[in-house]
Parts: sequence; C-alpha cells; structure tokens
Amino acid sequence: MLIHGLSCAISHNFKTTKCNAMKAKTILLTLFIFIVYQANAQVAGCTDPLSRNFNPNATVNDGSCTYTSASVSPVSTVVLPEAIVETSGLLLWDASLYTHNDNTDTNLYSINSLTGALENTLAITGTSNQDWEDIDQDANYVYIAETGNNASGNRSNLRILRVDKAGLLAGNPNVNSINFTYSNQTDFTATANNHTDFDCEAIIVGTDSIYLFTKQWVSHKTSVYSLPKTPGTYVAQLHETYNVGGLITGATYVQDKKLVALCGYSTTLQPFIYLLYDFTGNNFFSGNKRKLSLSLGFHQIEGIATNNGVDYYLSNEHFQQFVVNTPQKLHAVNLGDYLGAYLQNVAGLKGTTLKEAGIIIFPNPAFSTLTIQCPQTIVGKQYTITDMTGRLVQGGVLLNVTNTLDISALTPGIYTVVISSFETDGYKLIKK
Repeated sequence: MLIHGLSCAISHNFKTTKCNAMKAKTILLTLFIFIVYQANAQVAGCTDPLSRNFNPNATVNDGSCTYTSASVSPVSTVVLPEAIVETSGLLLWDASLYTHNDNTDTNLYSINSLTGALENTLAITGTSNQDWEDIDQDANYVYIAETGNNASGNRSNLRILRVDKAGLLAGNPNVNSINFTYSNQTDFTATANNHTDFDCEAIIVGTDSIYLFTKQWVSHKTSVYSLPKTPGTYVAQLHETYNVGGLITGATYVQDKKLVALCGYSTTLQPFIYLLYDFTGNNFFSGNKRKLSLSLGFHQIEGIATNNGVDYYLSNEHFQQFVVNTPQKLHAVNLGDYLGAYLQNVAGLKGTTLKEAGIIIFPNPAFSTLTIQCPQTIVGKQYTITDMTGRLVQGGVLLNVTNTLDISALTPGIYTVVISSFETDGYKLIKK
C-alpha cells in the first residue's frame, strides 16, 4: 500500500483513473492473499484416527468421519430386583446409581452397581408417574422426563419434573413442572400404538437448557429439541433431525468433554449405543457419530449413564413375548477402545491456562470489539462470554488464529471469557 501511495503521488500528472486502477489491483491482490491464507490456515475434514476416512492434515472436524461396524460386550451383567422390572432411566449421582420405573411408581431406587441389589429408595411425593422415561441432573436438581407418548402420540400434558436434590435426600422434595409442546406438532389426532414421531425417552441437561432426543417409531430417526431449565410452560424448539437407524431410549452427557451417548434398540430388540463427540456448541450431530452394537440379543435397553465417558451402565426392562423371556438387568460396558484416545486428547488440555496455551485476548478494557488470538491447534474450539450472574451473553467458535468479535451489544460491566476444553476461571474482561 505504501508503494501504491508513492506511485500515485509521483504520477500526479497521470490521469486519476490510472491511480484508481492501481488501487483496485492492489485490493484484489490483498484479497487473494487473504483467501489463500485462510485456505491454508485451516483444513476441514475427519479428525478421528479411528475412522475409515481419517485426514491427518485436518485441523477442523467437519463431522464427515465414517466407521466400520463394531460390537461391544458387557464386562458384567446382573439381574435387577422385581421392584424395578420396568427400569427406564439411569443416573450416576455422587457415588450412587439410581433408576426408576416408567409408570405409576414415583420412587427413585439406588442400586448397587456390582450386584444390582436395592440400597435405598427416595420417594418423590406430591407428583404422579404416567410415563417416566429418562432422568438427568445438574448441581441442584434432578430432572425426570414425563415424556412417554407412544400410545397414541397426542399427549397434551408432556412435562419435565424438576426435583430439588436437598429436599429429595431429606424426604421432603420440592417438585416443579416444565410443561411443553413440540414446535412442529400441529396435528394431535390419535395415532396407532407405536406409530408417532413425538415420543421421547431420552433427555440431557446442559448449562441453561434441557435437550430432548425423540424416539421416532416409523422413520427410526431422532429429533433434538430444547427447553429452558426453569419451571413454566414452553414450546420445545426443534434443532435438527438425524437418521440413527433405530429407536432412541436414553441419553447421558459429559458436557466438558463434548460427549453424548445415546442408547436404543432396533425393531428386533438388537440394542446399541450411539456416540456423539467432538461436536460444536450444542450441535450434537456436528462432530463424530459412531454406532456400536451391543452383543445382547432381545434386550430392550432403556437407560444409560456415565461420569467419565469411558465406563457406562445400561439397563434393560423385562421383556417377555412368545419364547423370549429376558429379565430386567444392569450391564457395565467399557468404551476405552473407542473413546480413550479422544478423551485423553481433551484431558491433555485440562489444567492448561490460556496463557500457557498461547491464547491472547485484547484489549482490556474493551469497547466495541475484542480480539482473540490463538495457535492453529485451538482453531475450532468454542468460546463463551458470561456476565457476573453466570448468564451466557455471547458465544461461538474460534474460526481463525485471529478472531475479532463484535461486543458492542454488551452493556458496560465485567464479563468472563472462557475457551472450551480449558480448566480455568476464565479471562476477566471489562467492557466500557
């Protein structure tokens, strides 16, 4: 640009159009260099070495990984007591494993993960159980999915029960309802049994939302919907639909590792685990998607839980038809061969500060823009900005080594910037 300015100054006797032409050429050249740099800065592709189409040069996971078929055998299996013959969800809460039945019964049962024996019963008083299908938690509450809708597909009283943990343990639970309808269900005409897209047996709880994964009886797909975590009446918003080739019946979420595991079975009761990992934000199907068959014939798998992403518990309810008689059971499964390398890679960033990782954030205080500079290895990571109450006010993905963010909409105050995968209190930002 200096050369261009000098040339125009010296050539003042030339026509202005010549200088304009030179300026246009310079802009085009600069744009070309920028495009080439961007193309070289990041390579989208399959980043999972366990896939069939791994690209060692890929720096951004584009969700294109494909995998060979695989089957997993439980490391242990025990029969569960008759009191939980219809076990429908699993929850690892502190050091205990909890389950519940899918209708009438309003108790949570703590079971021994080694023997399957009942250890404790927590009564959820002041509510009812028409069709409890799954369970999840956050720091303060247990969330129970009263979302079963397979009988005729036209329930108008779908809800998530929010139960405070402290009250539940003390024998005096406070139960509130998160009532909802589906954003794309406009026809409430009764369907035949097991013939609807609006049945749901799997939920996960995120930072500020609950996510529902539907059990679509005809298409064998699943749709993801979101709801607020606070009691009230809402319209569950549809995010995406994906063909999982089966009936989804349970879900578990390891949020800091960007890992969701779904469980389900085929129409012939062949159970499976469907892994979603290395995704972007809450777009759960944007990363790796791998389906693992479970070497269990005629098992109606209903619940799944993990606290580390490697060791899983799954439960199946009692199934009896013709000559098949499968009792209710609890299974332990280790997925280290499939997720170990990924989880170690994520854990390798734990405890690393932003400075140690080569991430620079400036200016501070900031006015209308904020710049985040990072190494190429950080490109593709998610960033979040929260206010002093912990409320998410802005977020996205670091698409380049230099990222300029528009923060003009933020009101003046103190904010926290966090880059995903790093254990840190976050970068304290002052917005002027």
